[in-house]
Amino acid sequence: MRRIVALLAVAALVVAGLVVQLGLGAGPPTRSPHPSGVAVGPLPGATGATGGTGSSAPSRSPSTGPVPSATSATPSPPASGPPADVPIVPVTAFRNPWATTSAAEVTRVAAGTSSRYGALELVEAEAPAIVAALRVEPSSAAAHLVLAADVGALGRDLSAHKDRLAFVRADEVGPNVRALAWGDRALFGVDRVRVAGDWPLTARLPQNPGGGTPFDPATTWTLVAGGDILLDRGVAKAVKVQGKGVDFPFAGGTVEITGHCKDCSPLGWDLPYTKRTGNAGAMRHLLTTADLAVANFENPAPDAFRYHTQGTTFSADPALIAGLAHAGIDAVSIANNHIGDAGRLGVIQTRRNLAKDGIAAAGAGANAAEAHTPALLHAAGSTIALLGYDSIAKGYTAGASKPGSARLSAAALKADIAAARRAGAKVVIVYPHWGTEYDATPFGAQRTLAKAAIDAGADMVIGNHAHWAGAMEVYKGKPIWYALGNFVFDQTWSEPTSEGLTLELTFRGAQLVQIAMHPHLILDGAQPNFLDPAGDGRVVMGQVFAASKGLLPW
Repeated sequence: MRRIVALLAVAALVVAGLVVQLGLGAGPPTRSPHPSGVAVGPLPGATGATGGTGSSAPSRSPSTGPVPSATSATPSPPASGPPADVPIVPVTAFRNPWATTSAAEVTRVAAGTSSRYGALELVEAEAPAIVAALRVEPSSAAAHLVLAADVGALGRDLSAHKDRLAFVRADEVGPNVRALAWGDRALFGVDRVRVAGDWPLTARLPQNPGGGTPFDPATTWTLVAGGDILLDRGVAKAVKVQGKGVDFPFAGGTVEITGHCKDCSPLGWDLPYTKRTGNAGAMRHLLTTADLAVANFENPAPDAFRYHTQGTTFSADPALIAGLAHAGIDAVSIANNHIGDAGRLGVIQTRRNLAKDGIAAAGAGANAAEAHTPALLHAAGSTIALLGYDSIAKGYTAGASKPGSARLSAAALKADIAAARRAGAKVVIVYPHWGTEYDATPFGAQRTLAKAAIDAGADMVIGNHAHWAGAMEVYKGKPIWYALGNFVFDQTWSEPTSEGLTLELTFRGAQLVQIAMHPHLILDGAQPNFLDPAGDGRVVMGQVFAASKGLLPW
């Protein structure tokens, strides 16, 4: 323990520009208990922000209690390689709703006055350099400092202790933690800095631990993924009949729920009273700024479309596809239980009409071969494959010479993912239509197919059909979303069907390094608007995490 105290003392003297050995008068830092959990190994990627003077966001921290007492740990050997100014990133528990932090908040954590965090946690070998970089007085920080043996142990600790703020190397950030912006700059997500020199938070650390590649934000790219999109019925009413225009569905900003109208739904649901809170165009910004954007297209768009005012048979005006293109959507899965609503010819025409607006389609086609062929997309030098499948409408399944959808099965997943890899895909995303409507929890057969996709080599699974935001699972380190809920849809007869998730995923090359799940609420029967995840969005996230019980180790 004397060695740890001495390390912190050296960090204090680094700040002063001195190199003198000196002991600390404060008590020793707490050693992490290293609780068990699933650790996704060191993964590149992170978010960051300006300087260190930004103010912290409103404090609504769900504190989990005092820092645990000291216990023994075996520190990892120090990283090798010449020292350099290495970017470091603030991180917290994956389930925390916070997006940013600041130097002022770090000072409060170190002083024990933060309402969000009760402790700082650092990897032991990196602690002196990071403490020096943060310009925290070691003698005051020691009482609120937890040391982890390595980044894997740190990630497990954050999952168990939501009231901890940690700092790690940018090249060790993984999806099991939530990377935060530093002031007004982020190192991950669509608004990330693009040049390493624009990230202000660095520490003097070995540059290439274990021979890894130094972090470079130029190697990162982002994918935004949405749930179910409908361009018929209530959405067509808003866009065409009410004259709001094709761009209206993706022009949403932010919203808050101000109350509820009891039993106001014709189906007996309480409905939310809402208030727009500004930031118009925030959804469009997320989609257009992402390197790639994908979703589920929940209707055919045939040449001879028919506008439906009610019912569950859909067909969309192909002219409305322009709204998706303007919003930056690159590809859609068309494998779902409505793709055949306009007949077999409608499947072929839907693909063609999407292509006219530059949108790729996966999951259905003129025959089974085309239906099982992935849409190949490109970002930051990587090829990404999107594979769509339906497990609901067997009657719409494609045949050897019959238009239709790709049927979801373990055998199809194995063959199609292998073919996607042969076609050069570095990332394979499976977009299945499955499960039970209006149920956030997956059933056994769903989970079996999700695991079959990962076992066959998929990098993630993003499902839909439930019309509710559903469970998330991690299997072999790979994420599975069973349902994102409605994206652009008119099911405003209940609060759960009016809500959904938009995913913002950051990759470093082919490796997923960050996940942001943005809850949203649909207004005017057509337009998703973001909910504050630390405010009203907690209802959506609570539904997701409750359904994920036992499935999500983070």
